[in-house]
Amino acid sequence: MKPTTLHYPSPAPSAAPSHWRALGRQLRVPLTAIGALIFLAMLLTAALADVLAPGDPLDMAGMPLLWPGDDPAHPLGTDSLGRDVWAGLVHGSRASLAIGFSAAGISLIIGIGIGVLGGYYGGWVDRSLMRVTELFQTIPSFLLVIVLVAIYGPTLTIIQISIGLAAWPEIARLTRAEFRRLRQYDFVLAARSAGYSGFHIIFREILPNALPAIVVSTSILVAGAILMESGLAFLGMSDPNVASWGGMIGIGRDQLSSEWFLTALPGFAILLTVLALNVLGDGLNDALNPRLDESS
Repeated sequence: MKPTTLHYPSPAPSAAPSHWRALGRQLRVPLTAIGALIFLAMLLTAALADVLAPGDPLDMAGMPLLWPGDDPAHPLGTDSLGRDVWAGLVHGSRASLAIGFSAAGISLIIGIGIGVLGGYYGGWVDRSLMRVTELFQTIPSFLLVIVLVAIYGPTLTIIQISIGLAAWPEIARLTRAEFRRLRQYDFVLAARSAGYSGFHIIFREILPNALPAIVVSTSILVAGAILMESGLAFLGMSDPNVASWGGMIGIGRDQLSSEWFLTALPGFAILLTVLALNVLGDGLNDALNPRLDESS
């Protein structure tokens, strides 16, 4: 016989509206609003790249090493191969944001899966999964990414997967901690008493209440993935067939002392994006963290 629906105590019904109200208040904070506008501008730039800079950004467009302002056709100059810097920045936003979101998505899938199993079931399942997590944490993330990219080649897909495989342990530990905390709450005990399955309790009761902490960490994952790709590119390990901000920095490093704008402009784009994501992460934390809400 299917169990009847019970109205047991749960923070979810009252928490969701309050979270939205807190998020709306947080977006009215000037610093958070600026971060949101910058990130929205980056997303729009990536979506409208073909309109803002038509053509292939990897094609030679003019004389090599033109400075910004030297040629109206190339307002931000050209690199050592004559490629338009403006086109590289616009189209590079697509690759850099794609790497950030894809790598974060891979980390979330692995981390949440391991954290859910370990945090909910505990016992030998938790101990085994935490040993695997600790094994990955003993390896420096950037070193692991370098090794994987060196073995399988610096393609965009390999870079995304490598960064995702290196960044999941933090999400796993966070998810595990949230599940261990929430599984003792009355609404979880009531769901067990009502005869609901573990699948239902995990995905309908605990996970929705653990998502705020995970969402906050996602912004940090995206920013970290973009920075990690930039570090790979500076070492000459970016995908040469895709325009990205990190790739532009890698190409411009040979002219760093003379044509510094080749690295400064994509570096500034990365800086703005990472700062915007960090500010948004702080704003989400202030809006979604119930402990901060109670203290205020």
